[in-house]
Amino acid sequence: MDGRLNIFQRTMLQWNDLHPYNVVHVIRIPAALDLARLRNVINGALEAHGLTGLTLNRRGGTYHYHGGAVSCEIKTIAIEENWHASLCAEIEGQLNTAFVQGERFNPFKFFVVPESDCFSLGVVYFHAVADAESIVLLIKEMVEAYLEGNDSQFPGPVNLYPNRRDGLLRHPILIAKKLAALPSLLSDMRNSHRLPYRDEKDFSNRFTFFALDSGDLDSLKKTAKTWNVTLNDLFLSLLMKCFSRLESDRVREPRRRNISIGCIVNLRKDLGLDQKVFGLFLGSLVVTHEIPGDISLMELAKDIRRQTLAIKRGRLYMGTSLEMTFGRFMLSWFSTERRKKLYQKYYPLWGGITNVNLNSLWKQPVDEKPIDCFRAVSTGPVTPMVLSITTVKDVVNLGITYRSTVFSELDIEQIKGDFLEMLKHLKTSP
Repeated sequence: MDGRLNIFQRTMLQWNDLHPYNVVHVIRIPAALDLARLRNVINGALEAHGLTGLTLNRRGGTYHYHGGAVSCEIKTIAIEENWHASLCAEIEGQLNTAFVQGERFNPFKFFVVPESDCFSLGVVYFHAVADAESIVLLIKEMVEAYLEGNDSQFPGPVNLYPNRRDGLLRHPILIAKKLAALPSLLSDMRNSHRLPYRDEKDFSNRFTFFALDSGDLDSLKKTAKTWNVTLNDLFLSLLMKCFSRLESDRVREPRRRNISIGCIVNLRKDLGLDQKVFGLFLGSLVVTHEIPGDISLMELAKDIRRQTLAIKRGRLYMGTSLEMTFGRFMLSWFSTERRKKLYQKYYPLWGGITNVNLNSLWKQPVDEKPIDCFRAVSTGPVTPMVLSITTVKDVVNLGITYRSTVFSELDIEQIKGDFLEMLKHLKTSP
């Protein structure tokens, strides 16, 4: 049986032609490393679920997992003096290294970072095969099997070949709403500031990460509730505010003064999919704002909330397939070199957010040291920066992937510093 690639997957394959489109999850496991047992667990889980021997038929728009035995290599990373820098360097290397798509290939890679009484497991995957929820649930099985000393018993195969649910003819009312909203989106893009690219051919990804503690999360939740916005709206507003301080001169331009950023949306609930379905089911939304210098974070967050609420009420995020169908059509008319500049010119996003609450997917005992996790998502050609937000118990881990031809290391440090400074202000505000 073959599965049908949905429009998001087919678009990701196009993006991957320009630069590797990978994702890295890093899980810190509170146990000593037994490399042989870990290898058995990883291989056993992939084999039990049939996630081996992937064939992609791009021309026919299909994929097939052949199943069978697999022997995954696990790279061991030697950490020297700077643990953070060494781990970031490995993640950058994985983000910038393409999976070799042979007739049958393994869309997963693994690495470990040993410590004295624990270790970190890095899971790298080709993004076109799965979304974060599928991968988190797979990693959960692996980690729990490892901690329980069980490397042979796994649940039965997952559903690898669900029916496509993104066909345009399946949702005529939604498509009508999306078409009605298209003029507004095009206007937002025409009025959005284009970030300068030092080298449009350079898609190299850099990465860094940091964490917010329980006090920070409590402050964010309290603020969001007081302002009557969602936590995600608040994150979008914080990121926009940080961006606005990098390009302050844009507000004096006659047009293209706005900042636009995207947000990935998990569609599984809307599509009625259970956790046994393995694959990629994502939508997206875009918010835009001029962000004048005198606007407060609260005012910005409420403006962003009005935009996201309208999108959610119309479920317009489910119509992403229409935008991607048009984007794929446009890309097909351009050479590889011109494709690299297409999104920058016509869809000038500054960044994007992907948000995963691990607490809803991975219940952990209250009295035990939690499994920690953070993520790194490739930027691709659409957005030059991705903020990956992962909530684990009462900690929020923030990963920043960015194209080095757009943002410098100093730019990212300024964004991080401004983000933390605004968060500090929220904590001290009445």
